[in-house]
Amino acid sequence: MNSPQHSPLGQTTVYLDQYDAALLFPIARAIKRAEIGLSGALPFLGADMWSAFELSWLNLRGKPQVALAHFTVPCETPNIIESKSFKLYLNSFNNSRFADVDAVKARLRADLSEAVWRAVDKHASHAAAASALDASAPPSIGVTLLLPELFDREPIQELDGLSLDRLDVECTHTTPAPQLLRVVPDEAPVSEVLVSNLLKSNCPVTGQPDWASVQISYSGAPIDQERLLQYLVSFRNHNEFHEQCVERIFMDLWARCQPTRLAVYARYTRRGGLDINPFRTSYAQALPANVRMARQ
Repeated sequence: MNSPQHSPLGQTTVYLDQYDAALLFPIARAIKRAEIGLSGALPFLGADMWSAFELSWLNLRGKPQVALAHFTVPCETPNIIESKSFKLYLNSFNNSRFADVDAVKARLRADLSEAVWRAVDKHASHAAAASALDASAPPSIGVTLLLPELFDREPIQELDGLSLDRLDVECTHTTPAPQLLRVVPDEAPVSEVLVSNLLKSNCPVTGQPDWASVQISYSGAPIDQERLLQYLVSFRNHNEFHEQCVERIFMDLWARCQPTRLAVYARYTRRGGLDINPFRTSYAQALPANVRMARQ
C-alpha cells in the first residue's frame, strides 16, 4: 500500500517538465479513517476542493499558456493524492504541447480520476480493484480551468459565521483533545455557524506547518464554544493531512455533541502553488463555492 513515507514528500526531487501522469502518488484513505472508527458506509458526504495557481503548458506553436485550476475530489474516492506529487505532476505540463485548453482539461480529469480511484493496496480484493478501474462505475473528478482573461473575477472572501476567536480562553492541549467537546446542558436546540482562523496542524512526513480557517455549521444542542475553540487549537502539533484532520474534527463533533446536522469546512493556506479545502457534511447539500480567503 502507498504510504506517505514512500511519497515524494521530504525527498530530493527532480522536476520533470515533460508530461508524466505516473508522478501522481495516491494514498488510501482507509487507514486513517480506521483510526477514527470509520469503516463501511461513510456518515458524511462532501469533497476535497483543490486550487492550483501554478499551471502552465505550451500550445502547438510552443507558446506558454497559463491558467488557474480548481479540482473537486469526492470524499467517496478510496484515495487522496499526495500534494507534492500533485505539484510535480502539474509541473510536468510546463514544456508539453497541447492542442487547446480543452485538451489540457481532459488530460487532467482523466489522470486525476484514475489516481483517486486506483487500487493502491496490493492485498485489495479483485472485486474492489475491478470496481475502481471500471470506467462506468466511478465518477470523474471536477476540473475547472480559468484563463487569464477571467483572473479578475476570482474574489477573496472570508468564511461566514460567528467567530470563536473572540473568546479569551486558556489553551493547554496541543494534540487533538476530543474530551474537551461538550454541549451546553438544558439549553434549547440551535442552528448556528461558527468559524475560527486558529486551526493549525503539521504535515505527517515533513513536519511543516499547515495553516487553516475552519467553519462548523450544525443544528442541535448548543456546543460549548469555549471548549470548541480549545479543541480546534489542540490540533496545533498534530501530524495529519488536511483531509484527515477535517474528518477527525467531523467525527469528534458527531460523536461527542451528537448534532442532528453537521458540516465541517476548512480552507488551508497554499503550499507549492496548491491549496486543499476539505468539506464534510452529514446531509446532502451543495458544495461551498471554492472562493479563496485573504490568507490563501
